Amino acid sequence: MHKRLFPKVNSFAYGIFYLAFPLSQIKSLPIKTNRFAALSFYISDHGIRDGSDLETWARGILKKYALSEANGEIVLIAMPRILGYVFNPVSFWVCYDQNNKVRAVLCEVNNTFGETHTYLCARPDHAEIKDSDILEGKKVFHVSPFLKRDGHYKFRFDFSESRCGFWIDYYDENNKKQLITALTGKLATMNTANLRKAFWMYPLITFKAIALIHWQALKLVTKGIKYIPKPKQKAEKTTATHNVTNL
Repeated sequence: MHKRLFPKVNSFAYGIFYLAFPLSQIKSLPIKTNRFAALSFYISDHGIRDGSDLETWARGILKKYALSEANGEIVLIAMPRILGYVFNPVSFWVCYDQNNKVRAVLCEVNNTFGETHTYLCARPDHAEIKDSDILEGKKVFHVSPFLKRDGHYKFRFDFSESRCGFWIDYYDENNKKQLITALTGKLATMNTANLRKAFWMYPLITFKAIALIHWQALKLVTKGIKYIPKPKQKAEKTTATHNVTNL
């Protein structure tokens, strides 16, 4: 779900499916890896994007920010390739500790210009991230050509054994909420039957996602929203949240 609040209201919501990949188990999951298939997963779609080990990349970021508490499983939540194609507006790397508590979430954001940036979401005290925590970080990456590269995001996450939820709200340079986004869903075991069910329940979903991005852009143009040319991407490709509040 996305809802733009001003200068013109524009909102949409649609069904989609993501897959959750425990990085320690990728090679044993029932999905084709690094080769063409109706539904597949390519390691080169994430991280450094050269096919190198994803866990090494993620733990390198955690080490950079001294998040030694996130020493358990890392689960990558992302869309797979459908008939060889994927575009993930954002993928989530959920980083657990040894007690299965979430200590960090990496939000790997892609824009339609071929650029990527990762926001590390964690509490300043590195404690467990709870569903009442709102993590705040500066916006430094250009995504929508209809929003300035200013202001900040507020991130919230909710994980259980049966569901997960991600909320990212954007506030402009005047601290006024301008965009609300949400991704929520039920969890199901990744097996052949459920993969087949998801494939047919949401056919050509990755093609649909990129088509809807451009369709919504066209709607914004017709509503008179000003197009903002893409600025040069900042050199730093990873930034972290710096504040936490509670619901």
